[in-house]
Amino acid sequence: MKKLNSTSTDRIVREAERKAITSISRTTAWSLERKGLFPKRRQLYPQSTSVGWLLSELTEWVASRQTVEGGKC
Repeated sequence: MKKLNSTSTDRIVREAERKAITSISRTTAWSLERKGLFPKRRQLYPQSTSVGWLLSELTEWVASRQTVEGGKC
């Protein structure tokens, strides 16, 4: 799911920003992730519960949803 061009840099997005970008709740994101329909969380530090998502994967997911739903979210 990761597509980056050589001139861009990717960054980690935490929960509050993920919610703002995707407009779905934490529970819905978790459920979709478990079904393989949403980008997987990434552990930020070893032995930590801190997680985040790659911004590129989230924006790609949002774009794919708009295409599937005819541009309506």
